[in-house]
Amino acid sequence: MTNDQKIELLTYVRQYYEHTLLGQAMPSLPPDPFYEKESGLFVTLHRQGELRGCIGYIVGYKSLKNALRDMAHAAAFDDHRFLPLEASELELIDIEISILSELADVHDYHDILIGVDGILLKNASKSAVFLPQVASEQGWDLKTTLKHLCLKAGLSVKAYKDPSTSFQVFTAEVFSEKEFTLV
Repeated sequence: MTNDQKIELLTYVRQYYEHTLLGQAMPSLPPDPFYEKESGLFVTLHRQGELRGCIGYIVGYKSLKNALRDMAHAAAFDDHRFLPLEASELELIDIEISILSELADVHDYHDILIGVDGILLKNASKSAVFLPQVASEQGWDLKTTLKHLCLKAGLSVKAYKDPSTSFQVFTAEVFSEKEFTLV
């Protein structure tokens, strides 16, 4: 991705919130074949450095531009961990977007690279995901990350050792408004 594309995507999300909360014009992205690609993506909101919302698609099944609109809305208004975003918070949030690579199977959890790989853990009908930056931001090593991932999935902290637990990894291109001093 180019820096111009990153800025366009971040600006689009910011303008979407201004549209939704302040009644400003509905934004649009300029024509770009990249925005038509189907790609997994997450929109993450931070408020004064603290997580404020994060929702996304692991696997792309909509165009990037349509998924971006949906995930921007979901991160701000549908993340059950937080109250819906309010207009008074617009100046306090930092928008971060993660564009994901395709998933790759991992046969041994020891092969997962902390800070590089995002992780999708599955065990029976339960699953959980961490973006690549989560473990590094928390200062976790591999085992601590996997324990937290198990808890997030509603499993025991040792479920990552269970032979029926599977792992897939992905990388992400992560960028935020702070990177471009857009806020």
